[in-house]
Amino acid sequence: MGNFNLSHRMVLPPLGRLRSYNNIPKPHAILYYSQRISNAGFLIAEATGVSVTARGYPNRPGIRTKEQVEAWKPIVKAVHEKRGIFFCQISYQPNGEAPISCTNKGVTPGLGGGDWPPPRSLRTDEIPQIVNDMRLAARNAIEAGFDGVEIHGANGYLIDQFMKDKVNDITDKYGGSLENRCCFALEIVEAVINEIGADKVGIRLSPYEHYMKAVDSNPEALGLYMANALNKFGIAYRHIIEPPRIKTVDEYELLQCLLPIRKAFKGTFIGAGGYNRENGNKAVAENYTDLVVFGRMFLANPDLPKRFEPNAGLKKHDRSTMYITALIAELSERYDFNPAQTAAANRTRRLAANVTTARPLYNLATFGFRSRR
Repeated sequence: MGNFNLSHRMVLPPLGRLRSYNNIPKPHAILYYSQRISNAGFLIAEATGVSVTARGYPNRPGIRTKEQVEAWKPIVKAVHEKRGIFFCQISYQPNGEAPISCTNKGVTPGLGGGDWPPPRSLRTDEIPQIVNDMRLAARNAIEAGFDGVEIHGANGYLIDQFMKDKVNDITDKYGGSLENRCCFALEIVEAVINEIGADKVGIRLSPYEHYMKAVDSNPEALGLYMANALNKFGIAYRHIIEPPRIKTVDEYELLQCLLPIRKAFKGTFIGAGGYNRENGNKAVAENYTDLVVFGRMFLANPDLPKRFEPNAGLKKHDRSTMYITALIAELSERYDFNPAQTAAANRTRRLAANVTTARPLYNLATFGFRSRR
């Protein structure tokens, strides 16, 4: 993957944990990430806020302040001690009474069925500040020890909204044509690259998805345009979300819609979209993707790469525990996570990290996702 040598092709994606009390990463994240790293494996931290107006959700970590940077350092150090490659996903998910967007049209109902306040369209003169927030976040991520950053341009958030023609209705240089709609995203990419280097930058995109009604009328054209534009920068990777799959008798069928985009993009390609061991290996064998994302499987099985090698049994994820936040304050104030902790403290840690305590079963010497490059 660019300048990084990976031991296998499985990726822990950015999974929102929402357990960073007051937006400060907490020590229990050391357990969460270090349990899911294998020698020279690749992890991406959860979506991390870049400014006070971009926190998105409560208890979401940030990378804006000195305190946040210092809080990330022991977490990153724990991953590096296991020789992991660790990127920070930097994200602009607006919050506040008047969310910002590229439209004044609201989304009703919002996530969870609630009523969301309508957004306001950004003025042209406000764009440089957001680009600069992303640039500074990338600098802070490197200071915290991360190996690089992933720009969050997917899932219906601000950057994704600008690219989608069913959302973006502004009439300045950031709206209208496909080229104009992608300008905001590419300005962020360029600013981040100028700050930390192209080899330390990836981006996550979802042209085919319609999170929060962020839809484009021609997702393939959008995906291809961004592939060719990103090639000029030479970034480390492109992380892309698969379109919805068709349910067959036994499983969801991979639609292969991303193949033209995969062929157009010259860097490392990461596919995300409900993969399992079988169709993940097939996607790699058919050169459909270079790396494969596993989300819920990684939550329930911290040693997932070692289980995949012999096709061992997997534990089922428990959705009810994915976003528990009630323990955050208690964890932050009571437990220092040293080896002398009580059994009760360790049990609380495991619950907060949403992990199992499965012991490592296998080595990776013959693991199926081998490097082809």
